[in-house]
Amino acid sequence: MLIIPAIDILDGCVVRFVQGRIDKKIYSRSPLKTAKHWLKAGASMLHIVDLDGAFSGRPKNLSLVKEIAKNINVPVQFGGGVRSIETIKTLLRSGVWRVILGTKAVTDKAFLKKAFAKFKDRIIVSLDVKDKDVLIKGWKASGKKNNVITCASFLRDLGFREVIYTDTLKDGTLSGPNIKGIKDFLKEAGLNTIASGGISCLNDLHRLKELQHRGLVGVIIGKALYEGKFGLSEALRVAC
Repeated sequence: MLIIPAIDILDGCVVRFVQGRIDKKIYSRSPLKTAKHWLKAGASMLHIVDLDGAFSGRPKNLSLVKEIAKNINVPVQFGGGVRSIETIKTLLRSGVWRVILGTKAVTDKAFLKKAFAKFKDRIIVSLDVKDKDVLIKGWKASGKKNNVITCASFLRDLGFREVIYTDTLKDGTLSGPNIKGIKDFLKEAGLNTIASGGISCLNDLHRLKELQHRGLVGVIIGKALYEGKFGLSEALRVAC
């Protein structure tokens, strides 16, 4: 099971999301320094989100992402306002390993079909879930009739093998993941899944690790690491 540190960027700084709201606490003013810190601690992959891009509809921190991708020798997956084929091309050329799609993937099936046909596994869709609905536009709106299982089924039929599942009600709360919601999703989605949202302690990781045989392949962790609830090395030992 992969343990993937999250780096959320707003105005050039590393911050955290809490249920779709910006936590004003700044954890670092250097995303590159943060990326190097997680790399030194043992990270084998990084999850980077451009929050400015998620809210505005187009990436705003591309120079920072390019700098990280150039200086970090582990795969970087990046999302936040990616809503065009050209933006995907730019990111992949800059060294980003995989591009995360959110709003555009949910609201424009023609675009998603075109993107998948062109980029295959170099793109992944993040389903940002509130109850059973997929949120869009930086978690500010619910896509009409976008039930999470309906979206997952469309992705699977299109050819996707992996998806990111974020419980937005849990994200950044340090209240523990929604184990039942993740179990239900794994059962019905039929996709390898990276889970995100609510991780608070090592016991949460032990519980999630039990879902590996159901298709859970990774966990994205943000606030628990930044708040020192446990170290990345400890998390990696649980996951191995």
